[in-house]
Order: sequence, then C-alpha cells, then structure tokens
Amino acid sequence: MIKEWNVYEPVPNLDSFAARISASPIVASVLWHRGIRTKKDAMDFLYPERVSFGDPFLMRDMDLAVSRIIEAIDRRERIVVYGDYDVDGISATAVLLHNLRKLGANADFYIPNRMTEGYGLNRNALEMLAPNSDLLISVDCGIASVKDVEAMKEKLDIIITDHHLPGNELPPAVAVLNPHRKDCPYPEKDLCGAGVAFKLCQALWHRMERKSFEEDLELVALGTVADLVPLRGENRRIVKEGLMRMTDTAFIGLDALIEIAGLKGKPINAGHVGFILAPRLNAAGRIGTARKGVSLLLATEKCEARSLALELDLLNTERQTMEHAILEDAEERLVGKNPQDMPAIVVAGKDWNPGVIGIVASRLVDRYYKPTIVLSIQSDGICKGSCRSIKGLHMYKALNACRANLIQFGGHEMAAGLSVKETNLSAFHGAFQDYARQHLSLEDYIPQVAVEAELPPEEITIHFIEELARMEPYGMGNPKPLFGCRQAQIHAPVAIGKEGAHLRFQLGEEGKWVTGLFWNEGKLAPLLETERMELVYAPAINEWNGKRTVQCMIDSMQVAREDRQFPSREILRNVYRFLRTLYRMYERIPYDDIRLTLEYRKAFEPISYYTMECSLTVFQELGILVCKRGEQGYEMPAVLGKIDLMESSTYRREWENGTIGD
Repeated sequence: MIKEWNVYEPVPNLDSFAARISASPIVASVLWHRGIRTKKDAMDFLYPERVSFGDPFLMRDMDLAVSRIIEAIDRRERIVVYGDYDVDGISATAVLLHNLRKLGANADFYIPNRMTEGYGLNRNALEMLAPNSDLLISVDCGIASVKDVEAMKEKLDIIITDHHLPGNELPPAVAVLNPHRKDCPYPEKDLCGAGVAFKLCQALWHRMERKSFEEDLELVALGTVADLVPLRGENRRIVKEGLMRMTDTAFIGLDALIEIAGLKGKPINAGHVGFILAPRLNAAGRIGTARKGVSLLLATEKCEARSLALELDLLNTERQTMEHAILEDAEERLVGKNPQDMPAIVVAGKDWNPGVIGIVASRLVDRYYKPTIVLSIQSDGICKGSCRSIKGLHMYKALNACRANLIQFGGHEMAAGLSVKETNLSAFHGAFQDYARQHLSLEDYIPQVAVEAELPPEEITIHFIEELARMEPYGMGNPKPLFGCRQAQIHAPVAIGKEGAHLRFQLGEEGKWVTGLFWNEGKLAPLLETERMELVYAPAINEWNGKRTVQCMIDSMQVAREDRQFPSREILRNVYRFLRTLYRMYERIPYDDIRLTLEYRKAFEPISYYTMECSLTVFQELGILVCKRGEQGYEMPAVLGKIDLMESSTYRREWENGTIGD
C-alpha cells in the first residue's frame, strides 16, 4: 500500500530555538513539531518527573467522594469496585482496590462479562450486588448510566469515576468524578480510567493519612498506555515513572506477567506495554473473564501469580488463533467484491467472538485503509459490531447518521461499537456506505505517514539516537519520530527469522553500512536489489557482543516515486499473455505476486513489483483473474467477449488522473 509522506516543515531559526530551550537541534525540532514552543513546556515534557501532580481536590465532586468512602471505611461497610473488562478497567480496578484495602476498607470488585453483560454498569449486575454491598465505586465506566444509577438510588450508594465523554445529563450518583465534566476545573483532561482512580487514591491518602501518594504508578501506566490517551502532562509522568518501576515492581503478578512475556531484566518501554503486556491482560476480558486480570495484578503468592500469568499467556495465544480465523473468514467474504472500490467495509459472520472483532476491524483497516465495521451475528438475531475509522471520517457521527437502523451505538472519532438487528443489517450496510461515499474524497483514502525530515540513514550517529531517546516514552500525542529516505538502494537483502518472515538488508556504502530491519516482510528479499525504494524508518541502536551500531527499523517501504509505472495497455497485454501461458502449463497459476514479477523479468523484460501488482489488481477487478483466499496463486476463468479496461476502477482512476499515457 502506497503511503503519502507528510514531511514536517523545517523549524524556523532552529538553532536559536534549541539554545533557548537547552536542547539539541534534533530534540528541539521534534518538540516544535509536537507543538512545544516554550522553554517551560519543553522542560516539563523532557523532565516529567519534576512536574508536580495536580491537587486531586480540584476535580469536581472529589470531596464528596472522599467523604463517603471514609464514612464507609469507618463503618466497615461493604464496598465493591465495579470496573471495565479492558486493560484500563482492569488496572483501574486493581489500583483502587489495592489502596482501599490498605486504608482499611472492606472491599471487593466486580467486572461484567463482555459476552453476556456488555460494557459498563448494567441493571442486573447492580441488583445482584446491592443486597451485599453498601457502596459501589465504578472505574472506567458509568458516566452514561443515568437510568441505571437512578433506579438504584434507594438500594445502593454509587460513586462514578470515569473518563469517557459525558452526555447532557450526569448520573444521579453520590459523586461523579470525570475531568471531562463541563463544570470540572481539573486541568488534566486526558486521564484514562486508571488515572482518575489514581487521583481518587491520592485524595484518600491525603485526607486519611496526610500523605502524598505517588505509588502504584506501574499499574496506572498499564491503563494509560493501553487506552491510547495522549502522553502529555500527568500522563507522561505516570508512564515514564511507571515504566521504570516495572523493571523492579513489588506487584508479583505484574512481575510474573513480565517474565512470562520474555521481558524480565530488560528496560520496558511503552511499546512493550502496548504490544506485549496489554494484549495478555486484554485476552482475559476478550475470551475469558477479566477478573483473572485483576486477580493477577493483586496476587500475593508467587505460585498463584505465575499460574495466572501462564493462563493469560495461553488465553492470548487462543485469542490470536481466533483472531486469525475470523480475519480469514472476513477476507473470504470480501473475495470478488473488490474492497478497493468500496467507500467502506462492512462484514458480518455468524457467532464471531465479539471480544476479537475489534482487532479484526483494525487489521482490515491496515490492509485496505477503509472505514471498517465487523459484526458478529448472534443466535438471538442481534449483531454486535466493532468499528474502526480512517482520518477524514468521524465514526461516531457516521453511526449517528445511521441511527434509524441501529439498536444502540457509542464511541468516538476513530473507534466505536454498535448493535443492530440482523433484519436491519442490509439497510444499515447501505446507509453506512452512502455516508462514507458522501463524506470521503479520493484523497482521504490515501494513507499518510508523518516524517520528521528526510535523512539518509548513513548520516545518523549513536549520539543522534541517544538525544532522540529523550523524547520517550512514545505513544498517543507523542509518536515515535520517523525519518524518510528517497531512492534508497538496497544491498544484500535476506529473509531472516522463523520461516524467513522478516527482512534484513544494508543501506549506504561499503564500510559504512547501516542495517535495515523490516518485520514480517521477508518475502520481499528477492526483489529489492533491482528496485529503488522509499523508506520511512525509526533509527535505533543495535547492541551485540559489546558493540553498538546504528540500525533502521523500517516503518514502511515502497517503490521510489520515479519508478512507479502504472501499466500501459501494452504492458497489460503482455502480462495477460504471460499469465495465460502459465495457466495453460499448470492448469492454474501457482505463483504469488513476487514470484510472478521475477518470472516475468526472466521471460520478457524488466518490470517493477509495483507495475506487476497494479496489473494483477486490474485483472482481478475485471474478473479475469481470481485469487482464492488461503491459497497461493490464481485461477483464470474463461473470458467471453472483449475486455474493457475501463470496467476496472483502478485503471479508470489512473486514466482519469492522467497517469496512463496511451
């Protein structure tokens, strides 16, 4: 997939700005691109540990919440913490429950089942908990549960702590802690659910013990990274200090999870949390029960901790298998429908696991770069869906426009959830496609990648990378800086790793080689020495046998713009004849796109991988070439009548754009 580069403009008077904020030019440049333009903002960003946490009592209703909790502790009332089933909810539950118990509370927790109860507070659970509870405290949920809280007013005191956007009406609870309340003066608006729970713990420790509470940040950091909130302000301090504490955490359950994940003894970064630790915790809520995640984080015995960590690791493996199967099934349903010509993708399957379909939707967006909705058709005739969007289409607004066909929906700009009756699925599908068609332009379907600057990898030094590391931790609001190199000549490409899954190659000149690594793209190795490429990469340091060298972690790679030749009619004619010859020889075409490129070069003339891919796409859109999902190679159905290239949307688009010269 071709990505357009969005290269940041050079910083005006860079050296002067760098001197003013006491930073190197590269750090100053990245800070400027992140909107950090003053010395104070730069110092707060680079040294978040020096920034004081805000006064928790600035949060609206904090005094009410603390007073009611202290009353419950003093009276030995029964408190239940009601959390969400994702990593933010799990870590928020663990943080609050851990500190309530340390402060003497008689407290337990409850997390709803994703499959049978769904997200947030639900009436059945509240009714079940009420007879054995005096006070319920929600974490990472509850802000939208106005009717449910109202119904429980005479049965159960409820405190809401949440970070999701409130509606026009707040739940009639004892207290509602949410920095997004319009009347809440607390300055840090981007706290996650665990962050809000942490502020409540700070307030409780201050009021009850006159202590400044800055503990348990490793648990809060889990939720902060996993929930993709901006890593600015308090969030940045939470994550930076929390990551440092993970290497020697007192939470034996978290330590066991780190060991099971193969991270023991290593410096842990936000990427490790987001892609290694969080998925294991999330697996509990996706295909099991999220209670196991809380039990792991609060485990007090090493044997129990290791057992739970192993169980979550196995659940994560099961989740990956399930995700792969659903993705394959979803892809199969798109065969013959030309997803590239759709304004949006909507795909549904019987009894797909609702806990996994959100990941599948993300995978389809990665593949096709289209707004995507994946739905699980349940036995009761209700379809539960997860939505992922692209820049340019606000998913919540799109669902709101289609609400006549929905039972319920919720979410935000880039992700959302919904439920729809199976009988209304076709109507919803059409309405959503129409909305996407009206609100997205052709340019919106071209993915973009932010590039700090164009920089040949061979010019990077160890010192440069060490300076850049001052920008960590990376995450939402502070993405890892990426650099670009146009017309890069690849040397010595080789597939490495298990089954040759990954790609390694050299850049630069002999004697000054810089190694490039591109995960999951080992299949490209045979092509690259004959192709000039555009690379987007993150510089890194490789340490081996005591030696430190520069290497490039490739984010994206594509044929250099100057070498991207869309196939002319003549090239298409030649490729078609080549494919027909193969088909007659083997009664099918047994090669993938890369092998076809290499074989065509041998038999006919030089052709780029880009040109071959475009040719194959055109033929598939015309229905004269068929790729069966899960099988390598192609079939070639018999052609009746003359082929009209204009019936291919890809060819027609290139013709209209003037990129085809004949």
